[in-house]
Amino acid sequence: MGKTWQPSEAKAFAKQLELGTPYYVIANLAVDRTPYEDPQMYSEYVFTSRLPFTNNPCTSGGYSAETLCQNFGPVYEDKPRSMRRLGSPGPQVAGPADPNVIHPLDEAELAGLEKRVSDGERRRRTDAKAKTGRGWNLFR
Repeated sequence: MGKTWQPSEAKAFAKQLELGTPYYVIANLAVDRTPYEDPQMYSEYVFTSRLPFTNNPCTSGGYSAETLCQNFGPVYEDKPRSMRRLGSPGPQVAGPADPNVIHPLDEAELAGLEKRVSDGERRRRTDAKAKTGRGWNLFR
């Protein structure tokens, strides 16, 4: 079991970390805005150098160890299990249907498709009126 540093232990994290070793932070996502995403994902940070003057370890992206721990902590030494990396492809919730299998549509799906067709026809007629000059036009 790896070590975990809480945001209040940021200075200890900066002293104890090893350059070139990956460390992990867990991000909580708003599932009401992204219903098909996982509620938690992890980010990986590798500290590659030290900042001038303070000698704090920093990532190639410019985060110092203390800043990372205080703002995004807790920081984990071990990679989280059964969790996706932030920025990796999401799960496929829909995809191409198998052409060899018949997929019947239910009434709700048929009604939705008919509504999309009628909306498209209505939009096309409105656009045609605007082009012929019979409809309202802002630039006349």
